[in-house]
This record gives sequence, C-alpha cells and structure tokens, in this order.
Amino acid sequence: MSEIIPKSITANRKQARLFIEWNDGTQSALPFDLLRNACPCAQCRGGHENMKPDPDPSMFIIPLMAANAARLKGLEMVGNYALNIEWEDGHKYGIYNWGYLRALHEELQSRSA
Repeated sequence: MSEIIPKSITANRKQARLFIEWNDGTQSALPFDLLRNACPCAQCRGGHENMKPDPDPSMFIIPLMAANAARLKGLEMVGNYALNIEWEDGHKYGIYNWGYLRALHEELQSRSA
C-alpha cells in the first residue's frame, strides 16, 4: 500500500477540531486541546531526547490546556510531510508530521472504543 497522507485538512474553530480526510478513506476529528497537549516540539517534550515518532499515551489523560493555549491561530503546511500549528498563546514550534497525526487519530479511536 502507498503512504498514508491527508487528502484534505480543515480546521473548524467553532467545534475546536482539526478534520483530516486521509487517502485511505479514514476520517479524523482531532480536538484542538489534544493537539496542543501532544505538541511534538522539543520545548513541550522537555528536550530533544524525549521526542518520539509516536504520541505519548499520557497526552490523552493530562489536564487540558488553558483556553487560549488550545485556541487555533493558524495552520501552515511544512513541505509535503507535515503541518505547523500556531496557537493563540503564541506557541508555534510543533511540527506535526502525517504519521504523528495519524497515530494521534489511532490512539484516540482505540480509547473511545
């Protein structure tokens, strides 16, 4: 099978969700607060040595961020492999690659099953 990549990405600020339609037909609805808690940058992970390709399962149980920290300010494509998210609290260092976003989706699905 070919690489799993997004066909479309839509941010819905009212629902506070990032909607991704993947090329294999899967639909993701990732909550903004989860995305902010799971920010993959070195600052949020506590240094480069703690950065991993998959999300830390604790991201799904830690307390939610302050309201403005999880409020989306903007999205920007990073090449053909990732998305950079800027939050209203000024944080904009996380690069969410397709594999990481898909892993967040898979973990979220397994927890809601």
